[in-house]
Amino acid sequence: MAASLSTTTVYGVAAATKKIHMHNSSNHAVVKSSQQLYRCPKFLLRHFLHAKSTLRNSPTPKRLITPSAISSSAGAESSTMTEGTTDLLDNVLVYNLDGKGIPISHLWKDRKAVVAFARHFGCVLCRKRADYLAAEKDKMDAAGVALVLIGPGSVDQAKAFSEQTKFKGEVYADPSYSSYEALKFVSGVSTTFTPGAGLKIIQAYVEGYRQDWALSFEKDTRTRGGWQQGGIIVAGPGKNNISYIHKDKEAGDDPNIEDILKACCSQSN
Repeated sequence: MAASLSTTTVYGVAAATKKIHMHNSSNHAVVKSSQQLYRCPKFLLRHFLHAKSTLRNSPTPKRLITPSAISSSAGAESSTMTEGTTDLLDNVLVYNLDGKGIPISHLWKDRKAVVAFARHFGCVLCRKRADYLAAEKDKMDAAGVALVLIGPGSVDQAKAFSEQTKFKGEVYADPSYSSYEALKFVSGVSTTFTPGAGLKIIQAYVEGYRQDWALSFEKDTRTRGGWQQGGIIVAGPGKNNISYIHKDKEAGDDPNIEDILKACCSQSN
């Protein structure tokens, strides 16, 4: 069976079309794209093919992704943050693994930090993002830069994520989603179930990453629908100093790691 996966942005610009071919085995489908051969659980492929069909036949949301939520070609928005945003962040509390509340801006008040925002603590793509960043932690350490991951959810979920992933950086929980709202990270079904995200999930499974379904279906994640997207910022020293921001346009929208390292660790910074 063959299926064509194509994406169209909210501005009507068609993205590259990818074709996949599937043949059945007992529990898996073998998926062939123009670049790679993937072996993945069939339910994942059916899930995203169904999602694509549903979205194609649904009215296009008029304000699915606002211009402020779209990264520039270099992977980052303008380094200028509005005073209103920084004021909001100053009032956002995140919680460490001991349950202590900390104003989020204190994470970079006295140091520079790379702060990654996960979709949720059970997300397979967020586990891959954690490894993607942790692989460069030696360079961050050498530059005196902290590595931080924040997820929307409870402290218990954050602890489970930390224990499961052995993440090398600091992990914090944002149970109120306040930091995501202050930074205007996008959210919605149409930013989650995209063909691009589907292929990234398949590839993550092939590479050995797994979704934690128990965490994914805990109440505080389930009631939000799991549609929240995250991003990555480089901030500090100084509470109002956010020098780099990438806002995910869809699930698994990781920026180029070289852009992050340039923002956090180059000598000019």
